[in-house]
Formats: sequence, C-alpha cells, structure tokens
Amino acid sequence: MERCRARDLGIKIGFFPTGPHNAITDVAGVRVGHATIIEGSGSLVQGTGPVRTGVTAILPSDRIYDKKLIAGGFVLNGAGEIAGLTQLNEWALLETPIGLTNTHAMGSVSKGIIRWMSKKYHRIWDNKDVVIPVIGECDDSFLNDVVGEHVTEDHVIKALKAAATGPVEEGSVGGGTGMICCDLKAGIGTSSRVIEIGGAGYVIGVLVMNNFGLMEELRIDGFPIGRQLAERQGDYKRRRDNYGSIIAVVATDIPLSGAQIQRLCKRAALGIGRAGSHAAHGSGELVIGFSTANGIRIGARSPVHKLNVLGDEFLGPAYRGVIETTEEAIINSLCMAEPMTGSNDHSVPAIDRAFVAEYFSRARSAGLY
Repeated sequence: MERCRARDLGIKIGFFPTGPHNAITDVAGVRVGHATIIEGSGSLVQGTGPVRTGVTAILPSDRIYDKKLIAGGFVLNGAGEIAGLTQLNEWALLETPIGLTNTHAMGSVSKGIIRWMSKKYHRIWDNKDVVIPVIGECDDSFLNDVVGEHVTEDHVIKALKAAATGPVEEGSVGGGTGMICCDLKAGIGTSSRVIEIGGAGYVIGVLVMNNFGLMEELRIDGFPIGRQLAERQGDYKRRRDNYGSIIAVVATDIPLSGAQIQRLCKRAALGIGRAGSHAAHGSGELVIGFSTANGIRIGARSPVHKLNVLGDEFLGPAYRGVIETTEEAIINSLCMAEPMTGSNDHSVPAIDRAFVAEYFSRARSAGLY
C-alpha cells in the first residue's frame, strides 16, 4: 500500500475535528520547509557517507524577530537537546525560527538561521543585537554518517526559503530523513485540532521529529498493535543500542501566557506516551510551544505590554486537543515514511499500512473501535 496518513487507514484519534490540512500550518502564519540529503550507499566512511539526514525549518510568523511570540517548553526526559530553550523559558519569548536536525548538525543549523536572520533583520546585521536560535536534535546515526556533518548553512537557508503554509511534507524528509520510531521508518509528522473555548474557535497544531521507541510498545489510539507488527515483521537487525528521542513543536492561536504554554507542552508529552514511549534513560522527549495570539514588538516605546490571556480554568479543551494532536502527528510520521537503507546497509522497514488498515477495520466490525 502506498504511503498515506493515519486517517486514510481508518484511524481517527480523539474527538476534536482537524484543521483543513491537519497540520501545524493550520495555525495562521506558521510555515514549514525542509531540506533533505540522501547520498551514497554501502559501508560507512566517516565524512563521506552514506548520508540520510537534513533539516526542517518552522517559521512561527513572517516577522518573528520584530514581533516576538509568547512561548514555553517542557522536558520529560532530557537525554537530548533543544538549543535556545534556556532563554526561551526564562523570557517566555520566541524570537527565531525553529530548526530540527540531527545531533551533530546543530552548529550548522544555528549558523544558517543566524545568517538568514541577519540579512532579514538589519538590527542584527548592524551588530546592535544577538539571537540564540531554537534548534531541536535527534540521533540519526543508525542510517546516517552523523559524524560527517553533512548539513550545511546552505541547507538551512534552503529549508527556510522553502517554508510554506498549507500541506506539510511528512515522513523521511528534512530533519526526519534518518529517523526511526519503534523500529520502523519514521521522521516528520504533523496534525492539528480545532477546539472551542467560550464560544470562540481556536487551532492547535503539532509537528514532531519522531525517533523513539521499540516496536513491541507501539500503540495506535490505545491498541497495542506493535506486538502483532513485531510478530509479522520477523527477525531483522534493529537499532538495539539506541532507544531514540522525539522533538515536538506545539503551535496555537489561543491567547496564552508563557506558564500556560509550558502546561500545554506537558500534555503533549502525554500524547507521546500514548503512542508507546516510556521515556527511556537515554532518550529525549522534548517539547517546545508558542502562541501566535500575542506579540512583543522590538523597540516598543512603552515599558508596559498588554496581553490577552485565557483564564486557566478554561484550558481543558486545549489540554485534550494537544494530546490528540501529538499522538496523531507521531502516527502520521510512521504512515508517511517509506523503507530506507542507509549506513552499513542498515535497513529499516516502513510500517505495514495494509495490516494497520485491516486491523482497525476488524476492530470496527467487532464494535471495538
């Protein structure tokens, strides 16, 4: 069966409706772009390849530096890294694009974002300010020559220039090119939900770079399907010495404070757990989030900023929505990925989409779904 999204297989996670593209870009103003690098085959030669990697860029708004967005983050298990998270949590502000890539490419992605921003925003170019780019990483070394540092500043610029609204390319693209989830090929996945609070409609979107877990632990909408997938898959060389990680990016147009966004990010971690992660010792379950509802303009003359903020007691639907959205984004990353062979002929199969569709069809026929 050709690659498709979870809903094309009869999987409908949660209760809230999706946005028009079922993607993080359903939050107005948010754009996503990728640069993908696939080169070479066979035995690993460090510095040469094979290469299975890339970078994904998320632009929260067209003028992210001039009008900073309220933001926050949450670390469930910290054997991973989001560069810039310390300042983001301290100020509760996001002022740069978000880059997603492999562990050893964080420096190149930082340089690329700074180069792009310094040309776009003259205050930086004139040496009047500095920025700390926000960059999340996962380890793709099972398939990729990660030590070779093949992601360059030009790849970052390419991803930023390619960033667009509308449907988001998913699976083995951009930063997700070499990623694996539950011993199956994964990568980038996204989803969205439309919720109502106090009679007003809001959007929550999540994008994941998905690289965690064991096949036997994979769950889809509560069903322990990973056990049967493992039996069907049989014996093959899996990534045994690396549980992997996941970076989740939460976007919303709900007017929230920094503390509320942190609370929203915590619930995204529940969505990661629903898909089968137990946040292993060596994994990183890292979440960052932002709201487009308020902005802090650079160089504002008034010392007082006025923000619209939702009351805490009304956040229940947002919590439910972000859990649903995160789980579906993870499953979409699996369903949209194709099998891949990379470094040292390591091969990672795609999820058996035909079996997944049949599994949920049988569950519906039995009244279980």
